[in-house]
Amino acid sequence: MVQEQILQGEYVAAKKKSAKPMLWISMISMVMFFAGLTSAYVISMKREDWVSFDLPNAFYISTLLIVISSLLLMLSQHFLKQDKRQLSLAFLVATFLLGIGFVWQQYVGFNELKSVGLFFTGPESTVSTSFIIGITFMHVLHLFAGIIVLFVVIYNHFKYKYKPNDLLGFELGAIFWHFVDVLWIYLILFFYFIR
Repeated sequence: MVQEQILQGEYVAAKKKSAKPMLWISMISMVMFFAGLTSAYVISMKREDWVSFDLPNAFYISTLLIVISSLLLMLSQHFLKQDKRQLSLAFLVATFLLGIGFVWQQYVGFNELKSVGLFFTGPESTVSTSFIIGITFMHVLHLFAGIIVLFVVIYNHFKYKYKPNDLLGFELGAIFWHFVDVLWIYLILFFYFIR
């Protein structure tokens, strides 16, 4: 029995030790993916049929929402470390709702592009709109993963799985959420300045 508890403790310690490096490796691969897409965008700008256009206003609104969501998630973690569970949960749920708001604003932005005749595919599409919509959509898919992660973190928060001295699952979720936040800021600045 004692031997089994020791082995279980060693397993948990090893799992905790490897969790963050594995997350960082997956995020590095995502960075490489988006670096490849934005590099292809830059190369394609030399084409004669390249069309420049203003980004939809909804993309700027979604940027504000995701930045605020990251700030609220940091507050949630701060309050959880102080064992102020209700405040932590309130900020965590607000983060989740702002994430959903981000996705909605991306959808509104896609519709804004369609309303001015800019399409992802088809005879009316352009290379530039295909790139912007494609890259943005790929980010939205990663953000959906982040929303699922936040949902799991909220569920575990309700189940009292996080304690001020044991926040690993919460920290992993927060790292991923901040990553998709920073990734979007990079993309919006890239699209704004490189036309």
